[in-house]
Amino acid sequence: MNLVRIHECLCDRTRLRLVHLLLGGPLCVCHLQEVLGEPQVKISRHLAYLRQRGLVSAERCGQWMIYRLPETRTPLLAANLACLQDCAHEERVFRQDASRLLKLRRKMGHDCPARVRTAALKH
Repeated sequence: MNLVRIHECLCDRTRLRLVHLLLGGPLCVCHLQEVLGEPQVKISRHLAYLRQRGLVSAERCGQWMIYRLPETRTPLLAANLACLQDCAHEERVFRQDASRLLKLRRKMGHDCPARVRTAALKH
């Protein structure tokens, strides 16, 4: 993944927010929709854009579609994601998203596919 492709993916506010949330681990499209407060079709369209360009991957788990960032990252992608993570606390919308995601994760049952996938990544 080259610099131009990374920045094309990150130049949209919604995609930037999605990537920021996925830095915390895999999530279902419905959780992303709930945190961002946007229509499912808009979230899915942006996730499809990111997926086509290799910035996210998706896995079907029953009725759920679980999205995640690539496990192996080029140094260029890793540096840009680290920059996003470092800079996000400066913007109110990212802090609000993180807060809503934290509340949502607390409500997720242990059988929630996103939670199961996050645990699998840690082992």
